[in-house]
Amino acid sequence: MTHMQANAAGKDAAFRLLRALFRLLPLSQARRDALRQWFLQHFPTIRPASKPLVIGAAPTHRRALQAADGRALGYRADSAPVLPDPLPARLVAFYLPQFHPLAENDAAWGEGYTEWRAITRALPQFEGHAQPRLPGALGFYDLRLPDALRQQAHLAKRYGISAFCSYFYWFHGRTVLETPLRHWLDTPDIDLPLCLCWANEPWTRTWDGSAENVLIAQAHDAEDDLAFIAHVAQYLRDQRYLRVAGKPVLLVYRPGKLPDARATAERWRHWCRKHGIGEIYLAYTQSFERPDPRDIGFDAAVEFPPNLVPATDLGGQHHALNPDYQGTLLDWRDLPQHYLGKPASPYRLHRAVNCGWDNEPRRPGRGRTWLHAAPRRYRDWLRSAIALSADTGTEPPLLFINAWNEWGEGAVLEPDSRLGHAWLAATAAALQPPPAKPQRPCVLIHAYYPDVLAEMLRPLQQSGQRARLVISTVPEKLEAVQRVLAQLGMQAEIHPAENRGRDILPFLRLANQLLDEGEDIVLKLHTKRSTHRGDGDAWRREFTDALLGENLADILAAFAQDPKLGLLAPASHLQPLHYYWGANAANVDYLCRRLGLPAADTENELFAAGSMYWLRLEALRPLLDAHLDEAEFEPEAGQVDGTLAHAIERIVLKTIHAAGYSHRAWPDNSPSSAPYRYARRD
Repeated sequence: MTHMQANAAGKDAAFRLLRALFRLLPLSQARRDALRQWFLQHFPTIRPASKPLVIGAAPTHRRALQAADGRALGYRADSAPVLPDPLPARLVAFYLPQFHPLAENDAAWGEGYTEWRAITRALPQFEGHAQPRLPGALGFYDLRLPDALRQQAHLAKRYGISAFCSYFYWFHGRTVLETPLRHWLDTPDIDLPLCLCWANEPWTRTWDGSAENVLIAQAHDAEDDLAFIAHVAQYLRDQRYLRVAGKPVLLVYRPGKLPDARATAERWRHWCRKHGIGEIYLAYTQSFERPDPRDIGFDAAVEFPPNLVPATDLGGQHHALNPDYQGTLLDWRDLPQHYLGKPASPYRLHRAVNCGWDNEPRRPGRGRTWLHAAPRRYRDWLRSAIALSADTGTEPPLLFINAWNEWGEGAVLEPDSRLGHAWLAATAAALQPPPAKPQRPCVLIHAYYPDVLAEMLRPLQQSGQRARLVISTVPEKLEAVQRVLAQLGMQAEIHPAENRGRDILPFLRLANQLLDEGEDIVLKLHTKRSTHRGDGDAWRREFTDALLGENLADILAAFAQDPKLGLLAPASHLQPLHYYWGANAANVDYLCRRLGLPAADTENELFAAGSMYWLRLEALRPLLDAHLDEAEFEPEAGQVDGTLAHAIERIVLKTIHAAGYSHRAWPDNSPSSAPYRYARRD
């Protein structure tokens, strides 16, 4: 261990000891938060550095090399979701009115600066880092134009957002970034409700309200309290303004920055009663502190993930693209677990969810990235938070989302180039109960060789089993597939796509779609010929004989009897991972890190050779929710091993187990010990 490493280890141990002792102190949560903030402000270097990324020759160097706006698996086009009426909750998305030029930003960052400049300059710092994240359907909008806010409001409302909570920038009589809010006030046909959250920190170069690099300072006093409430009264009076029990909702970002929050609250309430607004509903965000709102004269608090959450440091598991990277990688999957597992609050607390976080654009090379956020994981969290939200009786409860358009911090519901409308579709889905599982299976076939398709379809046809049939193929073979179906008198959904990623990429595209549609049990097949071998046809027939025909009813019964059965494959095709490892080791290593799985245990793990099996789509979530970029799959060049598709074939079982599901070897639930005749061991 070097002297520098020894110092770092000692610093880390000292910090952990201090933190453990601090947690033992009998303090209220509010007092604990206040002391933590004071300590970190006065002793910022006491916190140890995050785990460093792996530096040096990575097994792979995966990053976008052609364009940064390519689509990922799970991309969702715009749709027209059917929302329940009434909605089970009023979803309020935090909104940033930053996206337009203004004099203050020109002076600080250069003429014409907007948040978009920071976003487009971002670079990937480690393998799998999805930067820059670029806008989709709404484009690089300019909030000086009223129509930009109109489009945002229309889109939000269509997907189940009930209101925006816009940050409001007031600095002792001076407002910044108010132009979009004036558009809302002056444009009655923008019918999405709005509420304000006073961002009452100093405005700094680091966008975090720190005492360093202050661009515009705050000055809180009694006179300013009255000037502030008099200014925002024009919003509070608007009939569209968000209300709780008829009271306009007003948030404060950091009440701890106020000299006397209770006195401020009382001044505001008194002014509003005196000037005809009536009672107001005061809340604060738990961004840096968590006092009981009743102790400071407020009505409620609002959770603010990802702030104030202990999380797993993932830095040591990822390979750096930038050897000088000094950022932090954390596990987003800890957030839902933390927030949903908290005990009930003794005061009124509005739940909130987060749709991702990566502030690399604002802090190049030093950002904080929460890995493994995904639309379906966000959907599950949001659905659970709605179910746990307090019933107010007369109106749906408020639930907040961080955020609608925090592009510089990677918290974005708006459509982007990688996933399209996926985050919005997940929002709409969370407002509804999960769809009922279909009572029939789904058969998914990749038909690159249409001349053997009829041979594969006849056992399904003869089984008498009613199944949904979905076929993928390449465009030049579409007509041949259609002819086969016509000859057999069968109906199928056909999805043509370029010849890329063998049968794996088409399968993953459709698996994402089918899972979102509520499909449950799927048979994955492909017209395997393995033209580099002389026994490719025999290989294919072994699969169809085992997975279809007279076995079909028993296989479906096995899934029905065991809801945690995730995958069923022919016993003879379940093989030890280390038998066929060499060309795939680097890609499997990359995939494990990208999916957030433990490293492969090559001596004890199996994989389903040939990639044909029955599976439960929900069990494939770790792989589907990774949203791999489609461009990561190598162009077709006759490869027989070593591609990303081959690596995915080897981690499907690992994915199933990571999701909490089991696998079964058919028919006797034990893999064959006989030598595998369709591939040569390493």
